[in-house]
Amino acid sequence: MLGNLIGGFIVIVVGVNLIPSVADQVNASTSGNVTGASATILGLTTLFFALGIAAAGISVAAQGLRSAGLIGM
Repeated sequence: MLGNLIGGFIVIVVGVNLIPSVADQVNASTSGNVTGASATILGLTTLFFALGIAAAGISVAAQGLRSAGLIGM
């Protein structure tokens, strides 16, 4: 259980530290010839990355709590 919780915490910490790098790359790529819906979706890449990191951390922590019997399903 504790290993899963620590793993979830590490996933969140690493992901949060990578968000500025992802945002910089997105901003660099929008300087090219990207318009319309493609530009909108490209601009949302950082948001989707952050949501993915949050979902991964939550699922790892929930799995650890489930294996410890603290939450049921």
